[in-house]
Amino acid sequence: MAEADASLEPPLQVFDPARRLAAEALGTALLLAVVVGSGIMGQRLSAGNDALALLGNTLATGAGLVVLIEVFGPVSGAHFNPVVTLVFALRREIGARLALAYVAVQTIGAVLGVWAAHAMFAEPILQVSTKLRAGPALAWSEAVATFGLVLTILGTLRFRPQVTPMAVGLYITAAYWFTASTSFANPAVTIARALSDTFAGIAPASAPAFIAAQLLGAGVAALAANWLLGIAAAPDENP
Repeated sequence: MAEADASLEPPLQVFDPARRLAAEALGTALLLAVVVGSGIMGQRLSAGNDALALLGNTLATGAGLVVLIEVFGPVSGAHFNPVVTLVFALRREIGARLALAYVAVQTIGAVLGVWAAHAMFAEPILQVSTKLRAGPALAWSEAVATFGLVLTILGTLRFRPQVTPMAVGLYITAAYWFTASTSFANPAVTIARALSDTFAGIAPASAPAFIAAQLLGAGVAALAANWLLGIAAAPDENP
């Protein structure tokens, strides 16, 4: 029976770098279109109720993440996040050159996704956020949010890789509400949302502290996972 079930699974494929980079760019762009677009829709329909707007933003983002990881995961790993790519580079699961390219296309894709959301809602394409998200509490929230995200990814990949898309979507859905920062947990997302003066925006002056906290949270999570979950670095098989 086990052999019969295995025969129904599609064969594993190794995609070339061009397709992997395209998947990262497109996936990150669609993620930001979901984040910013649902934020605009939520704010427009909530009649000034920020809790209701955030709820709509949260549900759309969590659901979108599950779908995007399922679609693009087999192609590129569906990182959509520079700190996730950095963690896998440190574990030697992706080569340094390809990792740098991932970060570049993730950032470009994130900005394009924001612009796509603006266009869908007839907003000015080029914007700069005026929404300050400053202070130690919010930076700490980003460190906690990113720590939990990376631990979720590494933990599920270690023991139950088939549930990783759902686990990540559920974690981000929860983190929108249990963190004061609403869980950006992603430098590319942070940079792109600085270019949107909408519900999901963040003022550029607030972005550096968020990104520093995200890098810190990811690094600590990688160390914790290596010890707690018994994760050993894998040999580098990628260029």
